[in-house]
Amino acid sequence: MRKVILHYHLFKNAGTSLDAAFKENVAPEEWVTQEFPGQPKANREQVAQWILENPQAKIFSSHTAYLPPPKLEGVKVLPVIFLRHPIDRIASAYAFETKQDGDSFGAVLARNTDISGYIETRLALPHDRQCRNFHMQRLAMMFGEKQGDEFTRAKKALETLPFVGIVEQFADSMARLEKWLQSEGFEGMQLKPVEKNVSRDIKKSLDDKLKDFEEKISPEVFAKLMEANLADVEIFKLCENLDYECGAR
Repeated sequence: MRKVILHYHLFKNAGTSLDAAFKENVAPEEWVTQEFPGQPKANREQVAQWILENPQAKIFSSHTAYLPPPKLEGVKVLPVIFLRHPIDRIASAYAFETKQDGDSFGAVLARNTDISGYIETRLALPHDRQCRNFHMQRLAMMFGEKQGDEFTRAKKALETLPFVGIVEQFADSMARLEKWLQSEGFEGMQLKPVEKNVSRDIKKSLDDKLKDFEEKISPEVFAKLMEANLADVEIFKLCENLDYECGAR
């Protein structure tokens, strides 16, 4: 059976660093990337077709592919996803987008307002999840709405996915990922932690980074942000406490 890695590259969750490590293990044509529409049915159909239409590829990476991983005849898809403390991810996203030259909504907003304005604006948009339980939404897509609310489905996804990495434990997560992928047939896979696309000081502890972030924004906005991410903070804590065996669940 053909086995492929599908990297769900969530924005500002160390995905660029992971992809750099992946590329060191395969030929250029064996790592591919593509983005997909926001309509769930079309998204999942196109992701499945993408894998089938690239028989030379071993590693697929996308910011916009939706869970669950496609089920394909003769192909086993190995999903890889990393999570990060949600407040630190938002701080990193703002720092990154202020440096972007593009005309995306986030980049234009970040360049024209401070961090408080960026957060308030995004929280005011009902369908914008960048600053509101971002991880919960993406994980919940693993299961249909009949299987519970977003938090229930996201928690079930954490318990079902064979691998979930933690950005704050990047080196340990990479070692666990390497071991799992080797057990799945990628015998020569060696994942060296590298720092790519880093927009903030990664040497600081999480507590220090969160404290610095809180001091940069108004108390009112910080309170709104924490309330909007209560579920994501809980998901992060659940992820930290998951038990793993031999790299996989």
